Amino acid sequence: MQIAVVSDHAGFSLKQAVISLLSELGHSYKDFGCHDTSSVDYPDIGQAVAEAVAQGQYDQGVLICSTGIGMSMVANKVNGIRAALCQDSFSARRAREHNDANILCLGEGVTGQGLARDIVTTYLSSEFVGGRHARRVEKIQSIEG
Repeated sequence: MQIAVVSDHAGFSLKQAVISLLSELGHSYKDFGCHDTSSVDYPDIGQAVAEAVAQGQYDQGVLICSTGIGMSMVANKVNGIRAALCQDSFSARRAREHNDANILCLGEGVTGQGLARDIVTTYLSSEFVGGRHARRVEKIQSIEG
């Protein structure tokens, strides 16, 4: 699977752990930044990943900031994106199975590295189940912003 990964300065450490996990799991990835803990504006880098995923350049995206809230707001402004802020494995599984999420958002300040590993692993190993959920995802996609 091709994964686009990004964090702001407040999510940098967790991003490094996620990148390590992606390598362990055999996924390829592109790190869209940031590349250290210098302050950056998360809307700029979050939008870049969301657009790349929406255009089909990557199968999934992982966006990380201090809470995951800002990144999820940014990503969900991009047409075709269904970004899910997940703080547990159950939500990560459901985001993929029921909502066909294509971006996972995490918060370094609220999610420890061990839990983040579980969330990312669960998210990436889950698949959209379709059926009645496909109708609902289509309704989400038809909403004009």
